[in-house]
Amino acid sequence: MNIYWREMKAHRKSFIIWSIGMIALIGSGMGKFAGFNSSGQTMNELMEQMPKSLQAFLGVGSLDLSTATGFYGVLYIYILLLATIHAVILGATIISKEERDKTVEFLFVKPVNRNHIIGVKLMAAFTQIVILTGITWISTLLMVGHYSEDPSIGGDIGFTMLAMFILQILFVVIGTSIAASTKKPGKASSAATGVLLVTFIVSFAIELSEKWNGLKFLTPFKYFEAKSLLAGEGLDMLYVTISIVLITILGFMTFLFYNKRDLNV
Repeated sequence: MNIYWREMKAHRKSFIIWSIGMIALIGSGMGKFAGFNSSGQTMNELMEQMPKSLQAFLGVGSLDLSTATGFYGVLYIYILLLATIHAVILGATIISKEERDKTVEFLFVKPVNRNHIIGVKLMAAFTQIVILTGITWISTLLMVGHYSEDPSIGGDIGFTMLAMFILQILFVVIGTSIAASTKKPGKASSAATGVLLVTFIVSFAIELSEKWNGLKFLTPFKYFEAKSLLAGEGLDMLYVTISIVLITILGFMTFLFYNKRDLNV
């Protein structure tokens, strides 16, 4: 458990910053919704006049932007992006930082094997994801609920948070598997973030043209879309299954690669 608390302490400051950033994103987003409403502008008509490419960039689809829930649906993709960036960087650094900071000796003088070390590190990452999801959930309920006239929004928001949680776990193990397999620990975080950004860009390409729909399986950002979640459709079990399979495979790869690699002491 010493390793667990050491990991939690090592990421404490950055986690606080990410949490504050998440709250600020939700607060500023819903503040813009209040500003548009008070000005009397019809946001749906305003968005319809914009080019399709810009609509895709803003996350505008079949959502009703005149409601707090619909506006939250647009904001959700950016909440999801912030959460997954945190997750993929966390996954990469929690594995690679010992070599990067030349503190490998701290771990391997202890009477524990590599599997135990990776397991504890993943547990620490999982704990941070749970806490960040909880903070995001509470902040969303309070801020969206303040402007919404729909008393039943809690269930739909709950589905968006569950989807965000699943994708955070997926991107954590993407980060850990990259960090465990690379020979340059200092570049693991950059490589993992690059993978995330590529999948995010692919999700926009799919939104712009229907001919790219076949690529939906390649980008987790299309697995759980706000327009479906907020319409009461719930999570698509096909994509839940794909996510679980990917998490299992990438988690296994993390243990496999880390056990085989030569560590830079």
